[in-house]
Amino acid sequence: MIQDRPIGELLREWRHSRGLSQLDLAIQADVSARHVSFVETGRTIPSSAMVLRLAEHLGVPLRQRNRLLVAAGHAPVVRERPLEDPHLASARNALEQILRGHEPYPALAVDSRWNLLFANTAIDVFLEGVDASLLRPPVNMMRLGLHPGGFAPRLRNLEQVRAYLLPRLARQVAQSGDPELSALYEEMLSYGPAGDPPPPDPADIALPIRIRHRGAELCFINTITTFGAAFDVTLEEIAVEAYFPADDDTARFFRTGVTGPPE
Repeated sequence: MIQDRPIGELLREWRHSRGLSQLDLAIQADVSARHVSFVETGRTIPSSAMVLRLAEHLGVPLRQRNRLLVAAGHAPVVRERPLEDPHLASARNALEQILRGHEPYPALAVDSRWNLLFANTAIDVFLEGVDASLLRPPVNMMRLGLHPGGFAPRLRNLEQVRAYLLPRLARQVAQSGDPELSALYEEMLSYGPAGDPPPPDPADIALPIRIRHRGAELCFINTITTFGAAFDVTLEEIAVEAYFPADDDTARFFRTGVTGPPE
């Protein structure tokens, strides 16, 4: 989404991305289809309330809602403050508490560009042997995971992990229009490998992440948590990734430092 494009063009693009007709959107937003058509063709400039109403029913992220408002000639209404802002102290504390509470297993928080914000002590499982240049701030977890100098060489199912992560990143690029995310996506594509990944095991409840660490093979599944009712652009774009042991050997490793059956 480019900020200087007409509001109607941007709304039409969002509507298409959601697979809605003008009538579908009109019914959901409780407005006339004619009004939606007039907004999209530029015959009507919507009020700020109407922009936000349509954006809500289109599921537009907060950052892009501000861009829609600006494109319609209105001021942004959603706050965007740096994470270091004193007003976000309670949010930072909550994030740190979530990450600490997940120990001894790895957990981390990233922003919308996959830059690492916080991590717990167990994150070392992903940092072993990575190129020092990848650890210079801001540490990008997408790059750290797929770059040949990151932990990609230790992933036993790298092709499957790539096949999951790249479409996710592509969706982010399409939704945000962020040139930095687009450049990151192109960079990740360049690392290969080409070809179709092996199919997942039907017995897996989620994509397993298999990684070699200190002579052991560990297996994780992960969950992604976001703030459900974010009131700030920065908070809405934060994702917490928590990794859980996917087998008994991995759980035992984090309890005892070894894998295999107990002696």
